[in-house]
Amino acid sequence: MSSKTLSRLDPFTTRQTEKSKKQRRSQGSSRFRPSQGVELQPLPLLKDTPSGEQQALFIKKLQQCCAVFDFADAVSDLKSKEVKRATLNELVDYITAGRGVLTEAVYPEIVNMIASNIFRTLPPNDNPEFDPEEDDPTLEASWPHLQLVYEYFLRFLESPEFQPSIGKKHIDQKFVLQLLELFDSEDPRERDFLKTVLHRIYGKFLSLRAFIRKQINNMFLRFIYETERFNGVSELLEILGSIINGFALPLKHEHKQFLTRVLIPMHKAKPLNLYHAQLAYCVVQFIEKDATLTEPVIKGLLKFWPKTSSQKEVLFLSEVEEILDVIDNEQFRLIMVPLFKQLARCVASSHFQVAERALYFWNNEYVMGLIEENCDTILPIMFPSLYRISKEHWNQTIIALVYNVLKTFMEMNNKLFDELSASYKADRQKDKKKERDREELWIQLDKLYLERKDKMHGNNIQVVG
Repeated sequence: MSSKTLSRLDPFTTRQTEKSKKQRRSQGSSRFRPSQGVELQPLPLLKDTPSGEQQALFIKKLQQCCAVFDFADAVSDLKSKEVKRATLNELVDYITAGRGVLTEAVYPEIVNMIASNIFRTLPPNDNPEFDPEEDDPTLEASWPHLQLVYEYFLRFLESPEFQPSIGKKHIDQKFVLQLLELFDSEDPRERDFLKTVLHRIYGKFLSLRAFIRKQINNMFLRFIYETERFNGVSELLEILGSIINGFALPLKHEHKQFLTRVLIPMHKAKPLNLYHAQLAYCVVQFIEKDATLTEPVIKGLLKFWPKTSSQKEVLFLSEVEEILDVIDNEQFRLIMVPLFKQLARCVASSHFQVAERALYFWNNEYVMGLIEENCDTILPIMFPSLYRISKEHWNQTIIALVYNVLKTFMEMNNKLFDELSASYKADRQKDKKKERDREELWIQLDKLYLERKDKMHGNNIQVVG
């Protein structure tokens, strides 16, 4: 009996059964165009070749390594795969130890070999329910060769003999664009190599810097507003962190726009937890460079503050504390009112991790100094939430933390604390009186309704009689 017939007979198929039909592959091979009918033959070793013939042999080996093989078929082209692996190992050693290796003639051959191997169509994600935190990524089956190619690429860029003036003829905008697309690879090993390679290219080629920043900007915008899926976000942000660190002062307008239009909106994406550490680092770097950016950054974070995700809320609170650690009192005064209104809501959260993370702000000595200098403004904002939680919260740990915060505020300004306490109690009494008056009014309305109903019932009896 076919599976379709079975499913019609038993429509209550469990989700687990459906999921088991599409198990996650632990390995996958990219969509290469394998070299047809190519069988590689071992060439003589470079170290055993006279120096006058080494360059020609070097180029031959580079051309030989342009051949690519299908690693989805584990038993095909075994001899050729091994020959290529050995040749790549030899090339890595040769460029590392050799002198006078990088002549102008070999640049196009090297770049062509690298491009032939690493630029390919990435395999599609065959699991729409893929969760990067729980599921294992699809590892690149051709990694035995790819790893050596990336290693060679790095040694090429880092070689003391490398000349950017020659390299820029071959490593151009098209090359960089293809390189950036590879950051969507699911294999974290490849993304780690790409991160280092792109950073080296950014450092070596001044003419490509603006282009690289613009393309990363475009990729992030597509991620925020279209796909919300891209595997290499954290690696690209890590590169940007070091780039931002090197920005000259005063900051250019385009850099400030990148912060407000790209980095801040990235906080609203669903997979924020996968790259938040790198994103927060970039944001803090901008504020350390230019303190006047504090206000737009905090207002942006408050605009995108999560409403339904407690996990994201904890991340936002951590980032805000990092920002407060690097700003002075002048900037703090500009953002303290809207910020502490949000903190008051977080402290009152029924999710204990959110409330706990917000209350930990009072364990930070530097933040405590800022709060103390502006206690007259902050205490009236925080007091109602703190006082109510101390009486009503379900979690004893939160109640203990709240008592410590209240005690700290009392020590900062005892007179204001007493005034707020008396005012809060008076307001509570008014609220209770309003509630009692409302209840009494409803009781009276019920009585009037019953009296009127009885009266109408009596009138109806008389009419019938």
